[in-house]
Amino acid sequence: MLVTAYLSFLVLLALCLGLELSACRAQPRQAAHAANPVFRSFQTLFLRGYLLALWADWLQGPYLYKLYRHYNFLESQIAILYVFGLASCILFAPVASWLPLALGRRRTCLLFCAAYAACCLTKLSRDYFVLILGRVLGGLSTSLLATAFEAWYVQRHLEAHDFPREWIPATFSRAATWNHGLAVAAGLVANLLAEWLGWGPVAPFLAAVPALGLCGWVVLHEWGREEAEGGEGRGALAGSLQPPTSSLSPPPPPLPLPGRARFWRGCLEGLRCLLADRRVLLLGGVQAAFESVLYIFVFLWTPVLDPHGPPLGIVFSCFMAASMAGSSLYRLATSARYRLQPVHLLCLAVLTAFFALFMLTFSTAPGQARPRESFLAFLLLELACGLYFPAVGFLQGRVIPEERRAGVLAWFRLPLHLLACLGLLALHGEVSAPGGEGEAGGGTRHMFAGCAGMMLAALLAGVSLFTLGRQDAQLRLEGGGPAEGGRGEGEL
Repeated sequence: MLVTAYLSFLVLLALCLGLELSACRAQPRQAAHAANPVFRSFQTLFLRGYLLALWADWLQGPYLYKLYRHYNFLESQIAILYVFGLASCILFAPVASWLPLALGRRRTCLLFCAAYAACCLTKLSRDYFVLILGRVLGGLSTSLLATAFEAWYVQRHLEAHDFPREWIPATFSRAATWNHGLAVAAGLVANLLAEWLGWGPVAPFLAAVPALGLCGWVVLHEWGREEAEGGEGRGALAGSLQPPTSSLSPPPPPLPLPGRARFWRGCLEGLRCLLADRRVLLLGGVQAAFESVLYIFVFLWTPVLDPHGPPLGIVFSCFMAASMAGSSLYRLATSARYRLQPVHLLCLAVLTAFFALFMLTFSTAPGQARPRESFLAFLLLELACGLYFPAVGFLQGRVIPEERRAGVLAWFRLPLHLLACLGLLALHGEVSAPGGEGEAGGGTRHMFAGCAGMMLAALLAGVSLFTLGRQDAQLRLEGGGPAEGGRGEGEL
C-alpha cells in the first residue's frame, strides 16, 4: 500500500493539472470585477483570514481516528466520539446561525478561533471525557466555520462597500479553488509531522493551533481596521447619488427584529419553503442521504486502510486530489464546449458514489479484505464529491429563494446529521455485540451495504429531480457559463 499511495498521488496530481488547464481554456473567467482594485483588496483581506481557518481545519483530517487508536480506544468507543461530534453539530447549528446576529460577525469568527484551538489542545489528553469535550468543541467550531466567515463577508460586501451582489460568487469560487489546494497540502504536511518526523498523530493538531492564532490576529486587527475605515462605505459611495430629503419623503423602514426573532422566523419560513416546493424537498433528500454517507466514510476509511500500512497523510492527499479532479471535471462539463446540465452531473455523482459503495461491500469482506480495491473505491467516492458539491450548490441557488436559504439549509442539515449519528450508533452496537470484532466481524461491510442503500435512495430522488428539470428552465444552466455554487466548501 505504501507504493500504491505514492504512485496514486502522482497520477492524481497530473490528472488534476490536466483537467484544470482544460477547464480554464474551455471556460474563461469573467473578469468584470478584476479591474476594481478596492474589491480585489477587500477580497484578499477576507481570504487571508478565511483560508487560515480552512487550513487549520484540514490539518486535523488525516489522523483523527489514528490518534484515538494511538490512545488504545476501541472502535466502538471511537464511534461514540464521532457521534458526539455530529450531535454537537446538530445542537450548535441553530446557535451558529444566531450568534453572528447577536454577538456580531467578527466576534463570532474570533470565538471560532478560540473554540477550535481549545479543541486541538484537548487532543493532548488521553482522558476519554476530555476527548468528548474536544469533539463537542469541534462540532461548535465546524458550525461556526460554515456560517460566521461567510456572514461577515456578505455583510461587508453588500452593506459597507456596496459592491454588486453578482460579485459574491467570484470570491467563494476563488476560495473553493484555494480550498482544494490547501486540503491536498494539509495531507502532505500532516504526513510529514506525524510519520516522516516521527512526532506522532497528535502533531497535526498542535500545528493547527498557530494557524488559528494567526487567523484570530487577522480577524481582530486587519478585519477590525477594515470595519473602522470602511464602516461608512455605503454612504460614501452612494451619498452623492441620494436626492435631498423632503417633507414628502416616505417614512423610514421599521426597525429590524432582534437577532433571535429573525433567526426563528427564518427557520419557519425555510420549513414552509421546504414543504411547499417539491424540487426543494427532493434536493434536500439527495443532500441528506449523500452527505450523511460522507460523514460515515470519514469514520470508516482509516480502519479499512490503516491495518495495511499506508501513509495516512498521503492517502488523505489522494482523496483531496480526487475531489479536486471532480470539481475541475464539473467546470469542464458545464462549459460552453460540452453544455452538460448540473442536474445531470448531480445524478452522475450519486451514481458514481453508489458504485463505489457497492465495491466496498465486497472489498471489505471479513477475512478477504482487498485494500487496493477499497482505496480505489474511496477515490471514486471522492471524485463523486467533487462533482456533487458544485452541482448541488448551483441547484440550491436556483430553487431556494435567497432570503430563505439559511433556514432551508438548516432543515437540510438536521436529517443529514441524524442519519450519520444513527449509522455510527448502529456500527457501535454491532461492534460491541457479543462476537463482534470490528472490521473482522463484518460490521464495516454491513455499514457500507447500508450506505449503498442510502445512496440508492439519493439516486432515486436525483432522478425525480432530473425528470422535473426537463420541463423546468430554472434548473437548467443557460449559455454554458460557469455554474457556481454557493460557497464551494467541502466538509470533509
